[in-house]
Amino acid sequence: MRNTDKDPSPLLVRPSMERRTFLRGALAAGAVITAFGGGAYVLADEAETEKARAQTKPDGRPRLPPRQYLLKSLRPMGGTEGDASPGAFRLKVYGEVDAPFEIDFAELLKMPQIEQVCDVHCVTRWSMLDAAWTGVRVSDLAARAKVKPTARHVIFEAAYGYTSNVLLREAMAPNVLVAHRHEGKPLGRPHGAPVRALVPDLYFWKSAKWLTGIRFSAVDRPGYWELRGYSNHADPWKEERYS
Repeated sequence: MRNTDKDPSPLLVRPSMERRTFLRGALAAGAVITAFGGGAYVLADEAETEKARAQTKPDGRPRLPPRQYLLKSLRPMGGTEGDASPGAFRLKVYGEVDAPFEIDFAELLKMPQIEQVCDVHCVTRWSMLDAAWTGVRVSDLAARAKVKPTARHVIFEAAYGYTSNVLLREAMAPNVLVAHRHEGKPLGRPHGAPVRALVPDLYFWKSAKWLTGIRFSAVDRPGYWELRGYSNHADPWKEERYS
């Protein structure tokens, strides 16, 4: 069974979005909404949303990408869960590198730890602002692996064959992490425990949950959702939802 990290498939996403638009109009801001498959999420109020729409990022882009709405907490998006035990965790870093390696959870914690607050954006049109994360920069793992000049892409590998592909130059950004804590707590099972990728400047399906490997590649390898009609790049500000 594949890790689908259930951002809906291209055939299902539009009806799903229409349902969310209806819910947003029908319920008061701040209401708790029960989602399909269980779980709940809380809509931000209109004042918070309008404040976010008025803000800009340092590069001049609006803080809230087009047609996104705000949630107060990270929403579980499903998928086939991997082993959530830190004791069972192994991360393989390999591919176009001179020094491939594999580390366990204890070794990951010995590497320089980054605490950052950032916004995340899902292709299903929800965003969460000021999400707090702790983890290790992918760039630090790349430096340890001694990535070859031939590498152009990073492939995040996760449980049950799920993959997502990111351009090397974007994966090396200082805010791209292998994250193991969220909001000051160990990453929850629905969010990819014990470790997930975090690529905040792309739609959230790129941030593979239940991470098992980081593969550096000279050629692009479209991932699970990319092969099913999603954008190969996934920039939320350009609304790169579909290929």
